[in-house]
Amino acid sequence: MVEPLILVSDDSQEIRDYLEEALATLADFRVVSVGDGMSALSLVNELEPDLVITDQQMPNLTGMELVRRLKLERPLLPVILMTGESTESLIVEGLRAGVVDYLVKPFDPDTLLDSIHRALSSASKWRELIAIGPQGIRDRKATDEPSVSSERLATDTEKSAMLELDEVLSGAVDTAVRLTGAEEGSLLLLDDRSGELYMRASKNFDDEFARTFRVYADDSLAGQVISSGQPVFLDETTPQKIKTSYLVHSLLYVPLQLREKIIGVLGVDNRTPGQKLTTQDRDILMAIADYAALAIENAQLFLRSETERLQLETIIAQIENGVIVIDGDNRLLLINSTAHQALGIEENPIGLGVRQIFNDPRLIALIETNGEMTRREELELLDGRIFSAQRTPIEGVGQAIVMQDITHLKELDRIKSEFVTTVSHDLRSPLTSILGYIELIERAGEVNKQQQDFIQRVHSSVQQISLMISDLLDLGRIEAGLATTKEVISIEKIARGSYDSVAGAAGAAGIELDLQIEGDIGSVFGDPIRIRQMLTNLLDNAIKYTPNQGKVSFHAKAEDDQVILNVTDTGPGIPKSDMPYLFDRFFRGSNVPEHLPGTGLGLAIVKSILDNHNGRIWVESTEGEGSSFTVVLPSVKKEQVNM
Repeated sequence: MVEPLILVSDDSQEIRDYLEEALATLADFRVVSVGDGMSALSLVNELEPDLVITDQQMPNLTGMELVRRLKLERPLLPVILMTGESTESLIVEGLRAGVVDYLVKPFDPDTLLDSIHRALSSASKWRELIAIGPQGIRDRKATDEPSVSSERLATDTEKSAMLELDEVLSGAVDTAVRLTGAEEGSLLLLDDRSGELYMRASKNFDDEFARTFRVYADDSLAGQVISSGQPVFLDETTPQKIKTSYLVHSLLYVPLQLREKIIGVLGVDNRTPGQKLTTQDRDILMAIADYAALAIENAQLFLRSETERLQLETIIAQIENGVIVIDGDNRLLLINSTAHQALGIEENPIGLGVRQIFNDPRLIALIETNGEMTRREELELLDGRIFSAQRTPIEGVGQAIVMQDITHLKELDRIKSEFVTTVSHDLRSPLTSILGYIELIERAGEVNKQQQDFIQRVHSSVQQISLMISDLLDLGRIEAGLATTKEVISIEKIARGSYDSVAGAAGAAGIELDLQIEGDIGSVFGDPIRIRQMLTNLLDNAIKYTPNQGKVSFHAKAEDDQVILNVTDTGPGIPKSDMPYLFDRFFRGSNVPEHLPGTGLGLAIVKSILDNHNGRIWVESTEGEGSSFTVVLPSVKKEQVNM
């Protein structure tokens, strides 16, 4: 048995060496590794690996971009994404792109192997379903519970369709015999594989003869009709044997034509001398042949569509994600076993309204969403599992809800947050000691210029680490919703306070700072400390990245039921490749000068605060010209303020 081939893509040689050695040692996998996404994309078509493991941050092509490209070309190829951070936005983006699992660095060998085995097992099931096709699905053992109902339904459907076609074709032959006054009639179809004609329906032939009748199309009268596409007449002046013991005195064959292809022959004959067939009989037979060909085409289309439908139903039934399909009247059309079991539905609910079936108010609200929009909701089930449910409108049908179990991802995020909080707290003590001893060095005696420079660098690095720890703890508290006191606040007062707090820094840097507030911009419901922190972070960033003699504009206005805040700068702008990651933790733009301090957490904090206040943010930027950050917050109506 050939061991699975795994393609590893990571720009770190250390990681590639580790994975090659670990996978070859622990599980005897075959491993090929490359240092960038474009190389991985090229090698996939050449090597046809069983699994791809890719890092997120890579040159030329990021891990997420690689996943999207691979899914277009090889939708069944499983991809595991490695990342140094596992943000909710990255997870959601990855699930949408088609990532089967995540590996958060650093990870141990057991975690690596578990992830690989899950990915390979899932891919194997998909390939098996598609490879065996509908016949293979029907031939599965009766003990294979998920396919029993599909097997029976497929068999019954095919039998029903074939019986109906038999009746139609037999009726066509019977009509041909009756209207032409012939003694016998037959409908022959061409077997493309053997090149033989076999009897599909007959009238007044011995059953055994009809069942065993086969002649080669290349050497028969019926074969002449197949090759020429023209009727064949045989009159009583030239009696001829069609097959052993099959002597006819008059015969008429006409083609069965399906679109541009001749698929068979409809014929009538007389074994008794004196029974003639005429051109009028030919015209009658041609009309009946057209009818029979149409019936065959309809039966083939029906069987093909039923086969595809049953194959799709089987795949949906066995897929690990929950699938729910709702019609335009919010009645259930389909629910697979995963969703059935997860939601605790005991009976067959097909055709019932969603409020009769489901109890979870979040799921009901998701289904009853108005408009043609895709929405996502997290559902926590009674057994403690957490599902990410995505609603997708389907034109002409209604909508589909796809539920993905993200319990393990939530647990990973919880563990990660606890780890960050614990480590951040534990780091403060040694950092405090370092700062203290640095100051004592200068007091203990004279230091030279070089020593003073070294001390200053250490002091700067410690402050940077302290700032990062503070931001991490702050981000953790915001995401957890801790220490948040929300109230109705004047957004103008908060905006002016944020502006005043950064005005000094802007002046010192030689940057023009402009504030514009259009009329009464109203109030918002939120935590004043966090809202001010969000605005201050945006202004601090704009000032930090804007060069001397540049300009930063802060604009605020009210529109409909929203407050719109905009911070625009004339800085270096943001590269397009960096835009998707701006709000990820620890991300800093690729064009940011190394001497500029920063933790890469400022915009992550901004995004978390806005998420906690039902707000939104988006960015517009042009390299070399500057960036514009726009924030939208829901406003509070005046009557609510005066209550």
